[in-house]
Amino acid sequence: MIRSIIFVALGGGLGSALRFIVSKLVQDNMPGIFPYPTLTVNLLGCLLIGLFYGMSARGNIGNDSVKLLLTTGLCGGFTTFSTFCNENLSLMRGGHAFATLLYTGGSVMLGFVAVAVGYWIAERV
Repeated sequence: MIRSIIFVALGGGLGSALRFIVSKLVQDNMPGIFPYPTLTVNLLGCLLIGLFYGMSARGNIGNDSVKLLLTTGLCGGFTTFSTFCNENLSLMRGGHAFATLLYTGGSVMLGFVAVAVGYWIAERV
C-alpha cells in the first residue's frame, strides 16, 4: 500500500506541475475570457488517460505501479476530468447508458451547485 501511495504521489506532483506549465503556456498565447487553459488541460488529460488505459489493456504499460503512476498519479494530478471521462466510457462500454447519463449530468449539475453553495457560504463567513 505504501509503495502504491508513493507512485501516486510522484505522478500527482508531476501532473500538477505539468498542469501549471500547460495552463500558463496556453494562457499566455490565447487571450480572452474563454477558459482555454482548462479546456486544453482537460482534453489533453483525457487523451493521455485513454492512451495509458488502452496501453494497459494491451499489456504495453508495465506493471501495476507504472499504471498507478501514469493514471491515478500523473493524470489525476493533471486533471481529474480525465478520470471522470474514463469512468463514463467504462460505464458506456459496459452497456450502462442510463448510469452514464446520470453520472455525467449529475456531476456537472451538482458540481455547479456545490461551487455556487461554496461561494454563498464564503460570502457569509
